Amino acid sequence: MTLAVISGTGQACDTKIPTVVSSGYDSEKPQGGRNNASIGQPKFIRSDMADVPVQQAAGSTLPLVITRKKGGGDSDDGNYNPFEHRKVEHPTSDLETFVHLLKGSLGSGILAMPMAFSHAGLWFGLVATFAVGTLCTYCVHVLVKCAHILCRRRKIPMMGFADVAEQAFLDGPPALNRWSRFIRFMVNSFLVLDLLGCCCIYLVFVATNVEQVVSVYLETVLSVRVWIMIVTVPLIFMCLVRNLKFLTPFSMIANILMFVGIVITFIYMFTDLPAPAERPGLVAVSEWPLFFGTVIFALEGIGVVMSLENDMRNPTHFIGCPSVLNFGMGLVIALYTLVGFFGFLKYGPDTQASITLNLPLEDKLAQSVKLMIAIAIFFTFTLQFYVPISILWKGLEHKIRPERQNISEYGLRVALVVLCGGIAVALPNLGPFISLIGAVCLSTLGMIVPATIELAVYHEDPGYGRFNWRLWKNSGLILFGVVGFVAGTYVSIIEFHAEFSGGH
Repeated sequence: MTLAVISGTGQACDTKIPTVVSSGYDSEKPQGGRNNASIGQPKFIRSDMADVPVQQAAGSTLPLVITRKKGGGDSDDGNYNPFEHRKVEHPTSDLETFVHLLKGSLGSGILAMPMAFSHAGLWFGLVATFAVGTLCTYCVHVLVKCAHILCRRRKIPMMGFADVAEQAFLDGPPALNRWSRFIRFMVNSFLVLDLLGCCCIYLVFVATNVEQVVSVYLETVLSVRVWIMIVTVPLIFMCLVRNLKFLTPFSMIANILMFVGIVITFIYMFTDLPAPAERPGLVAVSEWPLFFGTVIFALEGIGVVMSLENDMRNPTHFIGCPSVLNFGMGLVIALYTLVGFFGFLKYGPDTQASITLNLPLEDKLAQSVKLMIAIAIFFTFTLQFYVPISILWKGLEHKIRPERQNISEYGLRVALVVLCGGIAVALPNLGPFISLIGAVCLSTLGMIVPATIELAVYHEDPGYGRFNWRLWKNSGLILFGVVGFVAGTYVSIIEFHAEFSGGH
């Protein structure tokens, strides 16, 4: 969960995305023998393809939208190249895209990696993190490649995640056409659930770290639930800010505090490490779902990739081998594995949901780290909150009379912050919460949806390949995502039940 709002240049942006319109889309002739019956449908290209007006980097979980200051054109020839029709005011170089990818993937999720290793074992966690990271990266490749194919077929310069899903279903077997609006709705719904869930996690994270520090100096110890309620009150007023420009200074402060806090945390973590033989190399299979849910939550940055690819000066450099994506995700996977391995090696069975909670309470420097990262996450809440409220309000705005829209939007913002606070108070156990969000939302968005998109896009042209290998491969990805969804959700609920029953 990174702490920045980026749009090509890394700065906050509230520029509206132009609509994608063209009189030639509906009359496009079939190419290559494809069944393009769906092209003639009146709702093929809609004027509201973009769901929210901004792109926001949120680390492991990022908005599945694009940000663009100018629209693209169309072409009448059969060899349409979408990259030539993209009008980007400030295109990013390969290096800039690489930096943005790191910025969008490295965040507070890295602090949960030692806890993830505690549910896998030292050596199994090492291998499995690389495997899951590689799988997540491959799914990103699938998504971007399918987006390129659909852009060429439909003569659309660029698409966001939800756009790709909708157009893939319109382009796939006839049985999927009727579900095109549903898949778009599902992608955006899981995005909203994911980001609101992250807001709940942020509340628990901030309250837990503050409670640890304050309890050292106060005789009367307040519970984490009380601190969650205390933290929620100022956030209600901060989330009433509707212009991201006013939140930019908080983003800068959060970035600095998070960077300094993580560096100091690394110093503690690498001091006086025990021998690897003192830690279990493999734990019980029943604990693996918590590991996979947490790792997917930490590593899955599939939402940012379409925005980054759309902003590139050379979009073809984003995927392939070598590519910006491979180098960026390779470094991210290595760093997450490093922190998980040595964090669990350092603290063993005492590893907590965030590595900062393991820092010594009596140490002044450690206390400052807890507060720095807590403040950083506190400021990030308002940025994380911006995208789900934008998506929800876009769906409600047209149903409310103009004179009541302002008060209604403020009421929705207050209600959502209070809802997040209520959920955090009810479920203050950070570990299962992180795993639950990773299992439910990111297994779906990061694996099931990209695999389904590829099956739809490749259905007729060019097909599933020899022996239907694409069908088997994507079926395996979907099965893995479903198993992760079910198992991670089940184990997380069991953990929550144990907590409420006093057995945790």
